[in-house]
Amino acid sequence: MAIEALAKLPRAQKRTFVPNKIDLGDWAQVEPLFQKIVDAGSVIETVAEFEDWVLAWGELGAAIDEESSKRYIDMTCHTEDKAVEKAYLHFVENIDPKAKPYWHKIKELFVATPIHKKLPKKRWLVFTRGVEMEIKLYRDINIPLQVEDAKLSQRYQKITGSMMVKVQGKEQTLQQAGRYLEGTDRGLRQEAWEAIAKRRSQDRDALEDIFDEMVKLRTRIAKNAGFKNYRDFAFKAKHRFDYEPADCVAYHKAVADHMVPLSRELQRRRKKLLGVDVLRPWDAAVDVKSREPLKPFSDVKAMVDKCFKIFKKIDPSLAKDFDILRRKNLLDLESRKGKAPGGYQCSLEEARLPFIFMNAVGLHRDVETMLHEAGHAFHSLAAREEPLLYYRSAPLEFCEVASMSMELLAAPHLTEFYNEADADRARRTHLEGIINLMPWIATIDAFQHWVYTHPDHTRDDRTAEWLKLQKRFGGIEEWSSYEDARAYMWHRQGHLFGSPFYYIEYGIAQLGALQMWLNSKKNVASAVKNYRDALALGGSRPLPELFKAAKIKFDFSSKTIEPLAKAITKELAGLESA
Repeated sequence: MAIEALAKLPRAQKRTFVPNKIDLGDWAQVEPLFQKIVDAGSVIETVAEFEDWVLAWGELGAAIDEESSKRYIDMTCHTEDKAVEKAYLHFVENIDPKAKPYWHKIKELFVATPIHKKLPKKRWLVFTRGVEMEIKLYRDINIPLQVEDAKLSQRYQKITGSMMVKVQGKEQTLQQAGRYLEGTDRGLRQEAWEAIAKRRSQDRDALEDIFDEMVKLRTRIAKNAGFKNYRDFAFKAKHRFDYEPADCVAYHKAVADHMVPLSRELQRRRKKLLGVDVLRPWDAAVDVKSREPLKPFSDVKAMVDKCFKIFKKIDPSLAKDFDILRRKNLLDLESRKGKAPGGYQCSLEEARLPFIFMNAVGLHRDVETMLHEAGHAFHSLAAREEPLLYYRSAPLEFCEVASMSMELLAAPHLTEFYNEADADRARRTHLEGIINLMPWIATIDAFQHWVYTHPDHTRDDRTAEWLKLQKRFGGIEEWSSYEDARAYMWHRQGHLFGSPFYYIEYGIAQLGALQMWLNSKKNVASAVKNYRDALALGGSRPLPELFKAAKIKFDFSSKTIEPLAKAITKELAGLESA
């Protein structure tokens, strides 16, 4: 998707502050708008004027945010395009850092103006505490460091986006090569797995260099802001008002106690059913009964059309929302060379529309990714009428409830892709995937806790800690002769490079989504209504209240994890009987 195509999207509301004709990549045109907001914030006399002032800087924020998003989308869709890369880096280097001191000044004016205390407390609670936290963390000295961090993240995207391998003589992306890992030919699976591992190893030192620099930069950022380490800084920067690092450590323990044993039992079952003496990494995705991989669709259009039918069965309003993405060409879904790996949903804040990016290659996990990202899109659309920019997005812990719940709510309707037997197979694969995902989340989160509370570690120290966590949370597969691949497998987790400490959210949200799933098994209409009602709140209420609105608990201790583990086990047993 070229940036020119996204530029054709109409704005959800007419601009009243930002000029219709403006180059948001030209600081000389943008800066006077910031100064105008600063000047206006000094002469406000009424609550109504104050609210209008906040909406004005929200309008500017939305315009800048959308321009940044468009350039990011273009960059991830075309990692080898030098002009696109230059446009993205220009924004990172010349617009964002120059805007930050102005945003800080505006937030200081918000807090310093006595009128802000007259605002309705319930309505403005989340907004105000977020502004106050951002003021507390802000340091001018950190701006160039954050720019360097963003540039390093782009380098990671460029390196991983260019990775290609040859399998059976055919050059393909890593995502495309991953299809062979579900095949019944064990030799071909090994060939594909080894090709992917070998290709990743070629850039191992480059990625290690990038990560070393990131750890140094992020540690400096934290210390400049008065924190002992980047972990403690990141918790505040991510507005984690409702839980602390100790709660994450408790999550790690609960997963080790209740999910890791289930995951390893599934692997023992896999080993037995495959009839292999030793379970290898390339045996993880193949069907345990040696059936050919599920083939949910032959082309991306078919996948989109079938997902539309699923959403219509869940709730016609969801299908209506999804149709917006189809009609407005807000989907870039096929895997290709020069495209960044992974998948994401990105909100375009002026159009108030979501964009979905992924790398589909014809596997069932593509269906799950599509459902997942669509859940994010539904969240974005549900809150699009919210006037405050800050409230049109929710905390990540609840954003992921929106996406993970959609995967589970869609499960009864997978017959749009499969016959009933294959649909049950897909449902089992999904639930087993959740069991396996929880230990991986704990691994990634615990790894980050260690990395940033031990910032002076060596690469050998880091590898040793990673392998220690693998022993605690990993499976029973055999890695002999491939120890290096295991030692650096964390390189594939882009969040570690581009979104530090953004991963525990998946674990917290998965527990919420599982509760939503259990509620839907009792009364699907009620569960879907609660889902949509909660999404419509955007980020206007504290995190525990968003969970409560969805009729689920905000808790990620053993008290919640243990019964959910039992519920998944019971469901898997039922699917096995079927």
